[in-house]
Amino acid sequence: MPRPQRAAAAKARSKLIDFPESSEASSSDEAAKTKVVEHKSVEVRETITAKEKLNASATVTKVGKTVKTTVRLKPKAGVKRKAGEDNDNDSNGDNEGQKSTTQKKVRASTKKNPPTMIPAVARTVGIKMLVGAHNAITNCNNIGGNAFALFLKSQRKWASPDMKESDAVAFREACKESRFDPKRHILPHGSYLINLAQSDQEKAKQAYDCFIDDLKRCERLGIGLYNFHPGSTLGLPRSEALARIAAHLNRAHKETRFVKTVLENMAGQGNIIGANFEDLRDIIADVKDKDRVGVCLDTCHLFAAGHDIRTQASYDTVMANFDRIVGREYLVALHLNDSKAPLGSSRDLHQNIGVGFLGLEAFRVLMNDEKLEGLPMVLETPMKVESTWAEEIKLLESLVGTPGNDPNFLVKAAKLSAKGKEERKAAEAAEKKKAIKKAPKPRKKGGKKQSEESGEDGNTEDEAEHTCEH
Repeated sequence: MPRPQRAAAAKARSKLIDFPESSEASSSDEAAKTKVVEHKSVEVRETITAKEKLNASATVTKVGKTVKTTVRLKPKAGVKRKAGEDNDNDSNGDNEGQKSTTQKKVRASTKKNPPTMIPAVARTVGIKMLVGAHNAITNCNNIGGNAFALFLKSQRKWASPDMKESDAVAFREACKESRFDPKRHILPHGSYLINLAQSDQEKAKQAYDCFIDDLKRCERLGIGLYNFHPGSTLGLPRSEALARIAAHLNRAHKETRFVKTVLENMAGQGNIIGANFEDLRDIIADVKDKDRVGVCLDTCHLFAAGHDIRTQASYDTVMANFDRIVGREYLVALHLNDSKAPLGSSRDLHQNIGVGFLGLEAFRVLMNDEKLEGLPMVLETPMKVESTWAEEIKLLESLVGTPGNDPNFLVKAAKLSAKGKEERKAAEAAEKKKAIKKAPKPRKKGGKKQSEESGEDGNTEDEAEHTCEH
């Protein structure tokens, strides 16, 4: 998936507010007090009325002349979030920015059950499997991440304000302080609006301008990798769409210096490009500077597209196919997600590690693949509470060197599997119902002839729209 910084999701939740001592004495409902709200590394200036303070639960402590109040504010009814806040959804329709109902449910759930603050979790030093999440530098440190992803600007707007040089300098300095190598440990995610396969000249220019702006931002920040969705054919010939993507990459490489453009494999719904390894191979084949292109494999997308990685044997088969068709030298990053949908469903529905159809064994196998050492591995799983990613990072790290018959591992795998049992059962029932609907109906006497093999009634699977839900 997919969440610029979790400060946006936690805004108006649990806040540490510093007031001058005299401000606590005010009882007027109309009186407004200025405060500084701190959420980890993020500072936001707001105002709070005495009436709002009365409606909030608060714990007051006095330190010298400063009164520190931990306030849990109730969210105002009917207030809409700004676009881009709490984006747990990688939805882009045919890369046109379509939102899903699941995203709305996640937002509603977050309002009712706000994330709770957790103490910082230490990063594991010296580990070769670099797991992190979609986060900011400070937040990544707090959850014990050794890699992270981010958005370079709003992922649902074509144009954004230019980056301030002071912000770029501060980011590079923060990377040094936290010992993150921005060339290797950071994997920004491109805008969901970008479709480099677009054939319409005006829309293609709009997509490319947004794309090249992202790449230039990467280079100003010192970031060496840039992950993006390949795009959609929009129903046009696939070979031509792939050629257009490669042409845009060639042009972008000439306009930038070092950032590597990283193609993400996709779940395979509708006209979306990248569900099969041949799509990735054919794009790379037309890219002139092979050192400037790579691939990010998303485990949920792999599974949804029919690549079974649940056992050692099936994982080895899938990766051998990748090595043969694309080439292991192009694999530069991974997105780690379980799947809410069954194998080959073409549905991009991210689930927490071990709870979905992939199960914990798939991730144990992956975490013991020595060929993946040193690559950034980014979690895009649903964050139900703030500790979720911290726990999942430690869980994944604990799998390194763990055999499949380890008793503790088997107990943990069974526990996580049981947690998602009912949801998987419902998903399987829904898939069966969908399969029945898709099945060709018997021909009626005198009725119009249909091809049972090719679906000539027009409802081919490739006409469905892509939806990525977390």
